[in-house]
Order: sequence, then structure tokens, then C-alpha cells
Amino acid sequence: MEKSKVYFTDLRVKNGDNLQKKLERLIKKAGIGQIDFEKHFAAIKIHFGEPGNLAYLRPNYAKTVADVVKELGGKPFLTDCNTLYVGGRKNALDHIDSAYLNGFTPFSTGCHVIIADGLKGTDEALVPVKGGEYVKEAKIGQAIMDADIIITLNHFKGHEATGFGGALKNIGMGCGSRAGKMEMHSAGKPYVDQELCIGCGKCTKICAHDAAIVKDKKASIDHDKCVGCGRCIGVCPRDAVNPASDESFDILNYKIAEYSKAVLDGRPNFHISLVIDVSPFCDCHAENDAPIVPDVGMFASFDPVALDVACADAVNRQKPFSDSLLGEACEEGHVHRDHFGMVSPNTNWKSCIEHAEKLGIGTSEYELIEVKYRVWGMEKADSPNHTLFLSFLHNLQYFIKL
Repeated sequence: MEKSKVYFTDLRVKNGDNLQKKLERLIKKAGIGQIDFEKHFAAIKIHFGEPGNLAYLRPNYAKTVADVVKELGGKPFLTDCNTLYVGGRKNALDHIDSAYLNGFTPFSTGCHVIIADGLKGTDEALVPVKGGEYVKEAKIGQAIMDADIIITLNHFKGHEATGFGGALKNIGMGCGSRAGKMEMHSAGKPYVDQELCIGCGKCTKICAHDAAIVKDKKASIDHDKCVGCGRCIGVCPRDAVNPASDESFDILNYKIAEYSKAVLDGRPNFHISLVIDVSPFCDCHAENDAPIVPDVGMFASFDPVALDVACADAVNRQKPFSDSLLGEACEEGHVHRDHFGMVSPNTNWKSCIEHAEKLGIGTSEYELIEVKYRVWGMEKADSPNHTLFLSFLHNLQYFIKL
């Protein structure tokens, strides 16, 4: 397979420039304009951040992407699906509140927030997975499948189960409905925490297979009848119903790749990853530990597989921060193949990459193309007089305005 193009720009800026402008130039250079956006709905898949976590991407970046989509004639919206676990994004109302709390309002981003799998995480489309070995029919948030175009805006960071979270994780796991997330995470069925259960019976009313029963004012789930749809998790007012979360990490990665295949097949898609605030764990945590490496830059590609590998390579080239979880692992003498394995030794991110390649989503072979910053249409020069020249242009601009 031919190498995929991955475009990159660093985080350096000069007078007259800023990171939002650099992001705009990056995605335009990477070819986002090749997509026909005219009057088409464009889902911008993003993680809004769990309340308490401050490592998520700033909403300013989402506004930049949304503005480019609108400039190209599209109708963008920011989207994510509800979480399987208990937290600030378990249902659509709490999820939108969390998004707004973290700055993702229509006023700051220029577009609306739509929770793709509905109020309780049950609004889903059943999508066949071509070539799927572990998933034959993916359960994807309906609004994501209703979109004409898929754009992912990814915060690239570590992850305790998948090694890292990048484009494929944002697509596959992020676009799964509650039932879809349970299918990826779990080989088993949900169970009821008897201490938390109040015997309200809401789980029995939502279950289409009579698997949930209430006896002596406590609910339980008959695993012989349960099909693992996850609806009981969504309706429980006391968060007493929990998923098993017992799937192996490699199979979890395979399923993420297959869900990504279901989401992307047959639709234009484009992917952006920001390798900044590289925390060791997922933004789903209600906290964020110190970054494990310095900020790297911004990446974009039509190929989410190549994009993930390029970002992983970039992180692995960085020197670990000594006062981080990665730095501590290095000091303790842990030896692993890469930074992500040092942080989460039981994970293997390459399993997702390899399976995604097998499914034909993309390739791990890439050509990295650097997009240099420009000021007044001029590319960054290597001349030692460059800074002085930029200062001259900035002052000239000031006098022209006067």
C-alpha cells in the first residue's frame, strides 16, 4: 500500500500569528477542502472532557475546525456519545452540561453540541462491519451515522487500556452507543450492586428480554436472557447497574478498529490530532496527571491509522518529563518498547493499528509533511535576520493601520 500523507506543524508562533491560524493552515494544506461540504452535515467528533479533567482540548480548536467547515459550505456540529461508566457524561443532559462547563458552547465554538446516542444512550444505528471478526454489527450513535461527513478532532494522550487514545480510539470507542461501548469493553453481562439498588424496577421496564427482575426490593440480571444492550445501565437512578468490563486489552483494540470501520465506511472523513498536554491516561478521568512528555504539535490526515502511528512516533521521540508517571517508571528501571508501554505495561497499541490495517481502514506507513508557519503569506525562513524582519513587518503593519 502507498504511504499515506500526514501533515504536521509545530507549536511555535511569531508576531502576527497564533495557533488557531496555524491549525487552519494545517488542515487546509492537508486537503480538507477536497471534501464536498456544500450543504452537508459534518460531525466533528471530539471528547468534551470529564468535569474535573483539564487536559482536554480547548474549545478554541473546535471553533477553528467548525469555521473552516462553514467556510467550505458545510453544517458542522460537535458530537460525542454517552459514557458507559458513571460520571458527568452518562446521559445527554449531563453530557451537554459538562460540555458547556468546559467551554464547548455554541457561542464559543460557532456550532451546536449533539449527543449522538440520545438522552439515555439508546439512540443507535446497527451498522454491518465489513470483514469484522469480533463484531458483525456495530452499535453506533444515530446522529453520527446521520451525518454526511465525519471529522475527528483528537487529543492524543496515553490510555490505560488501549495504550494511547488517538483517532481510532476517538472514532471506534467514542462513536459507540452505550451498548456498543459495553460490547467493546466486555465479554460478559452487566450486574447489579445490591447495596446501591433501591428496587425501583426501572431496569425491568426498559429490558426487552425480561432479564432484569426485582425480588425482595433488589434487582438482579438473568445472564441467560440478557443480550448486553446496556439500557438498564442508562436508566438506573442510583448507578447500581455496572458493566463487566472484562475483555482483554488486545480484543478491546480489535473491536475498536472494527467499530471505526463501521463509522467511516462509505463516507468522506478527515482527522486531526493535537499532541499537547500528553497525560498518561484518558480524558474520561475526572482528573489529569502531569504530562509525560513536552507538547509536540498538530497533525492532520485523511488516514486515521497513519495519523495515529505518526503521533505515537512523535511522542516516543520526546524525552520524558522526570516529574511525570513516565519519568517515575524510567527511574524505577522499567524497560518497555515505548513510552506508552512504560506507563501502561499491559497494553499494546499496535494491536489496534495492525487490525485496522487488516480491515483496510488505512496504513501504518506514512510520509510526514511539515507545514511551516507563515506571516503575511511568507514561509518561515532559516535566515538569522528572520526575527528582525518579522519585527519590521509587524511595526509596518501598525503604522499602516494608523
